[in-house]
Amino acid sequence: MNVVLIGYRGTGKSSVGKILATRLGHVLLSTDEEVVRIAEQTIPEIVEQHGWERFRDLESQVCQKLDGREGLVVDTGGGIILRPQNVVVLKKLGPIFWLTASVEAIAKRIGGDTQRPSLTGGKSFVDEIQEVLRERIPTYQSAADHVIETEEKSLKQVAEEILARL
Repeated sequence: MNVVLIGYRGTGKSSVGKILATRLGHVLLSTDEEVVRIAEQTIPEIVEQHGWERFRDLESQVCQKLDGREGLVVDTGGGIILRPQNVVVLKKLGPIFWLTASVEAIAKRIGGDTQRPSLTGGKSFVDEIQEVLRERIPTYQSAADHVIETEEKSLKQVAEEILARL
């Protein structure tokens, strides 16, 4: 059995994924870390030199390589759900948990993140989060088997809620 975590950056996927992997005795696999490993570049470098489309292509390659694997907690990049073929693979892997938080909570959590370039360019940080979430929420909703609100919970509480639903 695998567990798949989706959601916007800053909702707790990586941190909760570590707890889940430990508790379940699974391997934690970060799709972003795999992209960086394959590209031998940071995400900002990939996007600056090759654009977001190249990053999404690499992300899809990583996703396809997950097909058929077992014993994983998959911490996905926030935009992995933008390509339907990725969602198909993720759904085959196991239950998908969408971690959510308010725009304000996300902005507070990721305000100092320098590892992700702007998705929309030129907009304020909060405006970008609002716009991207507005575009992605329907796709997150259709991909998710479970929705977990993370804002008022500790990382351990979020992990416990996921484990209870498994």
